[in-house]
Amino acid sequence: MTDESIARARRWRRDLHQCPGIAFDVRETAEYLARVLGGLGWDVQRGIGGHGLVASLNRGSSSRAIALRSDMDGLPIEESTGVEYSSRNAGAMHACGHDGHMAILLGTADALRADPSFDGTVHLIFQPAEEPGRGALAMIADGLFDRFPIDAIYGLHNLPGIPAGHIHTRAGAIMAAEDNFEIRIHGRGGHASMPHLVVDPLVIGADVVTSLQTIVARTVDASHSVVVSCTEFITDGARNAIPGEVIIRGDTRTFTAEDSQIVEQRIRTLAEGLVHAHGATCDIDYTREFRPTVNDETLNEVLARAAAAALGNSAVDAACAPRMASEDFGEFARVVPGCFAFLGTGTVVGRGGTPLHSRDYDFNDDVLSAGIAFYLELIRTELAEAD
Repeated sequence: MTDESIARARRWRRDLHQCPGIAFDVRETAEYLARVLGGLGWDVQRGIGGHGLVASLNRGSSSRAIALRSDMDGLPIEESTGVEYSSRNAGAMHACGHDGHMAILLGTADALRADPSFDGTVHLIFQPAEEPGRGALAMIADGLFDRFPIDAIYGLHNLPGIPAGHIHTRAGAIMAAEDNFEIRIHGRGGHASMPHLVVDPLVIGADVVTSLQTIVARTVDASHSVVVSCTEFITDGARNAIPGEVIIRGDTRTFTAEDSQIVEQRIRTLAEGLVHAHGATCDIDYTREFRPTVNDETLNEVLARAAAAALGNSAVDAACAPRMASEDFGEFARVVPGCFAFLGTGTVVGRGGTPLHSRDYDFNDDVLSAGIAFYLELIRTELAEAD
């Protein structure tokens, strides 16, 4: 890679930062990507699972094919970074670094055009709607792997909090499943001065929130990683009126289907029992939003070797701790062998360490070169040049 090629990747990243879309509404982003990739000589197929696209490049005679995947969508957050390339789209910003992921793939495409030293096919998959966890399924349902057969798929996500340019990965589950729940408690409201005449869903709801914390502490195997979080508590009351209804919403994270089932069953049992004991009723809705992202063991070894060759052994952790965050890359990995990794962006806030999903987050351009170098070495490893 040359200084000029890294400068192009930085420019692409900053252009993409200015035009974020939300979920499936990423037409502007897709048009930009298609224009750049077409200019680099890649074959671009658009409109897969909405505005998803796939760019392909073939060299040599091998039938082997691999895919590298990037997410495309931003978040419904008003940006406050103050950078000169801030989002032009009100109420939307790339607060999770997907602009950086796309730029890394564009930089990889640029480098492969200039030095296509591989034998086989590379597909670059640009996926919409990762944040709501619907884009991977949409692309799969739209025939992604029928139209673009592959032997393996790889992806990465930037991660503030680990050193810039380091790669962390692991065999098995690397990111958790995410489930959501809503508990709607129906009591009887009334005047705040006469609580003896009401069935107070606010007090009942507080009891439920507290009791749900026992699920992890007293129901799940202590060696398992599980999170149960109540994130919203909504009432229809007023300053001087006890509410008639309370809504509790929350989020759970697990790594196995068995733990997910245990958590759902305990939420239902605890909430229903407490609500009924207080003379109220409730409705409970429990949905599964993301499945776990599980890395193929063999591909994890391949990824780790490539990362070490590109970045040095000291920059690679091939057995990192799993993360409780979720990613719909796991849906791809359920269909074809897959492996996902984290790319460190830094540990200091303001210099790569600002947390994801913050309104002042900005991808650290200094790690673009590491991401591109890693992907190029991975392609060379997977698609060795024919003798």
